[in-house]
Amino acid sequence: MTAPRLPASALSAAAVATVIGFGGTVALVVQAGQVLGASSGQIVSMITSLCLGIALPGMLLSWRLKIPVVLAWSTPGAALLAASAGPVVGWPTAVGAFVVAASLMILTGLLPVLGRLAARIPAGVASAMLAGVLLPFVLKLFVVLPQEAALTLGLIAAFLVMRTLRPAWAMPVVLGVAFVVLALRGQLTLPPGTGLFGHLEPILPTFDPATAIGLGLPLFLVTLAAQNLPGLVVLQSAGYPPPADRLILSTGVASLIAAPFGAHGVNLAAITAAICIGPDAHPDPERRWIVGVLYGGLYLIVALFAAPLAGLFIAMPPAALAVVTGLALIAPLTGALTQMIGDEPSREAAILTFAATASGLALFGIGSAFWGLVAGFSVLAVRRLLTLRRA
Repeated sequence: MTAPRLPASALSAAAVATVIGFGGTVALVVQAGQVLGASSGQIVSMITSLCLGIALPGMLLSWRLKIPVVLAWSTPGAALLAASAGPVVGWPTAVGAFVVAASLMILTGLLPVLGRLAARIPAGVASAMLAGVLLPFVLKLFVVLPQEAALTLGLIAAFLVMRTLRPAWAMPVVLGVAFVVLALRGQLTLPPGTGLFGHLEPILPTFDPATAIGLGLPLFLVTLAAQNLPGLVVLQSAGYPPPADRLILSTGVASLIAAPFGAHGVNLAAITAAICIGPDAHPDPERRWIVGVLYGGLYLIVALFAAPLAGLFIAMPPAALAVVTGLALIAPLTGALTQMIGDEPSREAAILTFAATASGLALFGIGSAFWGLVAGFSVLAVRRLLTLRRA
């Protein structure tokens, strides 16, 4: 019997991926906007532009390439922003860093040699920078415990139960529990002026050399290493040899167009992509690209109602937001630490990268993610020099 051209599993896979992709880390994106000094309206614009940047290019690429191209926002990039110098940077300057990161991604897509060089960055060092960025957010789970003991312990329990039973649904369930508790407490009121529909608020970027180096460059590197490259691997492993340069270029262009509206970065998805590119999503590999189109279409709906969706997180008490964010980053932190320790040849360099990044070190107005990379690359350079001299 011939499989239906649009089986129910295609829509369900796209819907699950959308819920998990959006609900899993939107709290972190909101927190990044708040830390950088964005207003409520600018945060709504940030969410709206990210959803549009995920939806429209993903639908177009899926249709043109006839492969399920699933895009997402940069979760490690959002963590990097939320751990930055905050209001000292300022929203216009942060948007300038978004433009720099997007431009570097475009260059990587246009010049294959840059992509090859980036791919040669030791996985342990790249993962160590990511782990150093994520660690402070997970630690906040216990920092806020004294002031929100019942909520924190309850959400941790819900998270652990769901990670055991249905791992992919852990964060949506945590969010549901958090919203119910906060609503019963009367702590979940949308900010004044929150409308029903998402909107875009353009802002003129401000370019600062220190921020470009300390925020834009790490944002580019962490998005490329922790999102785009794994996304290419997921496509490859599913039997869809990806046109890597074209896909990286497309995510860079999408990010550049969306950046003036507050989008920090659009990239290939990995975890949510895995939901959409297997036989469970569509039995016919040649028709599976439809799932990518459906996924993009659902993100268009999310963009349409971005204002109330973002408003729920903007209104969330800071302690509750910290708990939700920390739980959302446990899995990425676990993966980054595993990769960091597992890469034995660069282990010492990775440990120093991790320590410098997690320390929050800031020199000359440049944040710790950059100095973490400097520490790691310095160790690798010294070891390489000593090895050459011995030869």
